[in-house]
Amino acid sequence: MTEEVKSGFVAHLIELRDRLIKSLLSILAIFIAIAYFSNDIYTFVAAPLVSHLPSTATMIATDVTAPFFAPFKLTLFVALFGSIPWILHQIWGFIAPGLYQHEKRMLMPILASSIILFYSGIAFCYFAVLPIILGFFTSTGPEMMTLAPDISSYLSFVLKLFFAFGIAFEIPVAIMLLCWSGATTTQSLKEKRPYIIVGVFVLAMFLTPPDVLSQTLLAIPMLILFELGLILAKFYTVKPQQESEE
Repeated sequence: MTEEVKSGFVAHLIELRDRLIKSLLSILAIFIAIAYFSNDIYTFVAAPLVSHLPSTATMIATDVTAPFFAPFKLTLFVALFGSIPWILHQIWGFIAPGLYQHEKRMLMPILASSIILFYSGIAFCYFAVLPIILGFFTSTGPEMMTLAPDISSYLSFVLKLFFAFGIAFEIPVAIMLLCWSGATTTQSLKEKRPYIIVGVFVLAMFLTPPDVLSQTLLAIPMLILFELGLILAKFYTVKPQQESEE
């Protein structure tokens, strides 16, 4: 390895380190800015559950540290979610110099749509899925049972769902990238549709809590997004030949 290659490799590592630091600092900055409102943030996230609790029931904390750490943990994840556009900007800044001009033009819409789809997945989960799931679970069970959900358990439950729906809504982006790179085509994906449908339900089983309702509410949007991805991927089916930069 020549000195020129070594120096170039080291320069890339330094740039990668700097961009990682900037990403972490953005998470820290957002966290510090919203840390004071951690209890309010938890109250907002818990609202779909609280609205379905009996008037005499409340959420409980089975761990003495949970009233502090549960909102603290949630606020940290909110800071992570909020910094995703900046993190993706850092990733783009790192890879963009190695791309051709036509590649930049094609990938920019995908980058922007990935951010929108991720947030859309979380919003869909909060406003559409959680009320249905929690309404179902809180209305079942023996009458003599008193429902008192633990705040830490509920937090783990909703965070898992938020991540699952946020990632699942990236399906159109994944399909466009696969078709653009030449790894597959829309026609090939259409031919494999029966296997993909089965695979989607299996994946939903692993991404969601172990109940059929959650799995179905995730699998159906994933299938719809798969069909949307096939439509959008027509514009990315063939990877363009490399061109010199304009």
